[in-house]
Amino acid sequence: MNSNKKTALRTDWLEGKSNSERHLILITTIICLVALALAIALGVVAYKSLQNDLDEICLTTGCIDAAAKALSYMDTTKDPCEDFYEFACGNFIKETVIPADKSSISTFSQLSETVRDQLQIIIKTDVAATASKPFKLLKKYYNLCMNTTAIEEEGLKTIKQILIDLGGWPVVDGASWNESAFDWKLSMYKFRKFGFSTGLFISFYVTNDDRNSSRNVITLDEASLALSREFLIKGMEDKIVKAYYDILVDVSVMFGANRDVALKEMEAVVQFQIELANITLPREKRRNATAFYNPMSIEQLQHTFPFLNWMEYIQNLLDIPDIEIKYDEIVTVTVPNFFTELEILLQKTPKRVLSNYAMSAAVFSASFYLTRQLRDRLHEFYKVVTGQLERTPRWKECTSFASGSVYLVSSSLYVRKYFNEKAKIHAEEMVSDILKEFKTILQGIDWMDHATKENALAKADSITTHIGYPDELLDDKKIEKFYETLDDSSENYLMAGRALTLFIVEYYYKQLRVPVNKTIWIDHARATIVNAFYSATENSIQFPAGVLQGVFFGDERPNYMNYGGIGYIIGHEITHGFDDQGRQYDKDGNLKDWWDQATQEAFLKKAQCIIDQYANYTVPEIDEHINGVNTQGENIADCGGITEAYLAYLSWVERNGPEKKLPGLPYTPNQMFWVSAAHSWCNVQTNEVLKLQVTIGAHSPNKYRVLVPFMNSEYFAKDFKCPLESNMNPIHKCKVW
Repeated sequence: MNSNKKTALRTDWLEGKSNSERHLILITTIICLVALALAIALGVVAYKSLQNDLDEICLTTGCIDAAAKALSYMDTTKDPCEDFYEFACGNFIKETVIPADKSSISTFSQLSETVRDQLQIIIKTDVAATASKPFKLLKKYYNLCMNTTAIEEEGLKTIKQILIDLGGWPVVDGASWNESAFDWKLSMYKFRKFGFSTGLFISFYVTNDDRNSSRNVITLDEASLALSREFLIKGMEDKIVKAYYDILVDVSVMFGANRDVALKEMEAVVQFQIELANITLPREKRRNATAFYNPMSIEQLQHTFPFLNWMEYIQNLLDIPDIEIKYDEIVTVTVPNFFTELEILLQKTPKRVLSNYAMSAAVFSASFYLTRQLRDRLHEFYKVVTGQLERTPRWKECTSFASGSVYLVSSSLYVRKYFNEKAKIHAEEMVSDILKEFKTILQGIDWMDHATKENALAKADSITTHIGYPDELLDDKKIEKFYETLDDSSENYLMAGRALTLFIVEYYYKQLRVPVNKTIWIDHARATIVNAFYSATENSIQFPAGVLQGVFFGDERPNYMNYGGIGYIIGHEITHGFDDQGRQYDKDGNLKDWWDQATQEAFLKKAQCIIDQYANYTVPEIDEHINGVNTQGENIADCGGITEAYLAYLSWVERNGPEKKLPGLPYTPNQMFWVSAAHSWCNVQTNEVLKLQVTIGAHSPNKYRVLVPFMNSEYFAKDFKCPLESNMNPIHKCKVW
């Protein structure tokens, strides 16, 4: 019945309509029904699409945090194919203000600040009464540093007495200074006993024998300069050299010198250092290790450079009672010509100038331990050099001093309290992955002959890794054993610092007769450092606990972020074994020519491409070119390292399947690999620091550590679909590995 009514109603509704009107109504109804059905169908599809999109997004806490951090760095209004550094780091640059007590802010320095804050918490924690000596020293050294009242009361009393014991400071002593009693060699012998640097005229140290890295050898090198050669050779007109001269004058006046006398005598000191700088080699010429390997017996040394009693000199600088030095002792002379030139310079330089130079260096090295007035004046000098407006807060200085002084203690306590053990396991897996990709790259290279390639693969297979920290760091007894001979009796801040320096110097000098243990835990236990290293003589890579966190690594975030972050750094360090300097050493860490001549020429040609490419960049803030020669090792490592890390991530995906995207970011996992890699180098810095880096740094400025390696990569261009000839996808690319 109801059905008939409905039919009747429909019939009534159509009555009175013409056929054409009826047809139009019918068609319209059908269209509406079809549209409704289509809308329902599309809604289902859209829902499924939305659900699929949500399924492809990682919504864990780790991913949300990673996305928020990434977005805080990025300026997504920038075109990644034009300037990827601005795209990845633009917001970091715009939003970061350099505090007055800093000269730069980077992802590295931010993490270092976090670690230092954690170290201060450790230091401020009460030490158990039953704790052993070194664990108590951490707090003692911090307290000595923080006790500025005692430091001010002490004033310059102790350092002035030390200067008297060292022979006096002529500019302060005036006419009473005894010139006839001065001999620069005797002065260095005294410096050694007081814990001051003995490298003011000739650098002296104990290190691996380059040709036989299983043993240590005495090495004699060029003088250790107060300022870098690159500044000194510009003369007194250079801003930094002039600032150095001014502080020498002011500090000598603080110690009692007449200002007019100081102006004259300190100018002579600077002029001597300028001449000293001019007989040392520029950095560009210190990259060939073979040229610096010049072994001689002491007898040969005496015959070649008779201006110095070398037996006496070496015995007094080494000064380890249990080690006997004979005339057949082999020492390594890095730059023989330097000693010829040094003899001439020393002969023509008045003793008064040499003594003023040495004593000024002693005072400079002690200034950190002395009065506020002296430290403030020292900061004024560093303000010129770095642009840092204010001194670092005292507690930060003291935290760094204490934790660095007994680094085994601070590292041990740090990893126990703060280090995530999962990071160590995860990082070891990443090293294995990235090293595997490097070897795959090696196998595919067409410019290497078979024998050289086999040697390279053997070297890659022999790389040892030190991740996080050595297990011995958790053994209190081993730490106690290391520090048992440290003299910790002094309650005077300066003297405590001198005792620490002597302890470290003597530890390394004692290794002269000890067979080298390349995996010794003590040399790989600076766990709080936010950095990574490659050692050519060990053929090893090291990633301390301090760097396995923050923007570089997170166990809860996607692997594309980790392979881009710490993975890039891992690849970088691996590649150092095959850069212009690392390649000179074989798989056992020995200086050895294992390259076929034609292959070596091919390498040098490819390295020259890198040199020229970077040297073509002018850093606009300071209007200076990057030094392509000095930075080539780091640049080769950057360009190779990013490729190895990327390929390792692709291999990880092949084994484990694709990862989800980060929320709120419309970028693929592959694209976010590159973003994460760039975030390692986000920074802002003063122009002064930038100038320092360009003038004397081994690394290119951070911006170019992103731009150039990425534009050299065809993988980057593909992931961001950068048109050929765009800034980030040039036709001409450079590639070594």
